[in-house]
Amino acid sequence: MVTRDSAWPAGTPCWVDLSVDDIPKAKAFYGGLFGWDVQEGPPETGGYAMCMLKDKAAAGIGPKQGGEAQPTAWTTYIASDDADETAAKIKAAGGTVISEPFDVMDVGRMAVAMDPGGAVFGVWQARAHTGAGIANEPGSYTWNENMSRAYEANKDFYSSVFGYQINDIGAEGMDYSTMDLNGQMVGGIGAIGADQPAEMPAAWVTYFNVDNADASVATAQQLGGSVIAPPFDTPYGRMAVLADDQGGVFALMQNPSEG
Repeated sequence: MVTRDSAWPAGTPCWVDLSVDDIPKAKAFYGGLFGWDVQEGPPETGGYAMCMLKDKAAAGIGPKQGGEAQPTAWTTYIASDDADETAAKIKAAGGTVISEPFDVMDVGRMAVAMDPGGAVFGVWQARAHTGAGIANEPGSYTWNENMSRAYEANKDFYSSVFGYQINDIGAEGMDYSTMDLNGQMVGGIGAIGADQPAEMPAAWVTYFNVDNADASVATAQQLGGSVIAPPFDTPYGRMAVLADDQGGVFALMQNPSEG
């Protein structure tokens, strides 16, 4: 388990949040699945809610900013010491800044961007809100990975913007690398395979740690979610990919020694 009350190092995935049409529905789904205590913020937050686990912030749930046409989606935020400088690097490296850096009250400064492969991500410069207060604990995020059809271009992009060292751990038929900072793995980057549906979008995928992947999948289905990839074993743990009851896609990861 990781707990933290200070800003995450620049380049580290530091926060995840969900954009939805129906916040109460999302609160019921994820509260039932992960045991979150979902607390709505004051009126000035526009309905944004903090998902608390063991009295620490694990994730956020908020209304879609682009209307119903915007898909229900989890967004990964990458820590930055200077959001404006990071936005400039994103443009210089061939990415697109969708929302230029702006202040979020006194809690931080953020931007929203898209990489060359089409995956959307956030940039977070911490102030009062330092990011996730808990990670790698059942019910909190444990891994974030970028999947696209522009694997080589995205490797170059993220290395240029955030200074990642790319470590290839792929196998035959699977292009995949870890993104490392100072010798520590902070995320993954991979290619969407030719065997995947053409409509599968590029995305940053959030993995949540669970005690038992099979039991969590069953719970998600009972709550109205659907299974995209049923539980499967990997050297890194037992995993599954799900969609919540509003279509938001996320993944589960059970540690290899558990279950």
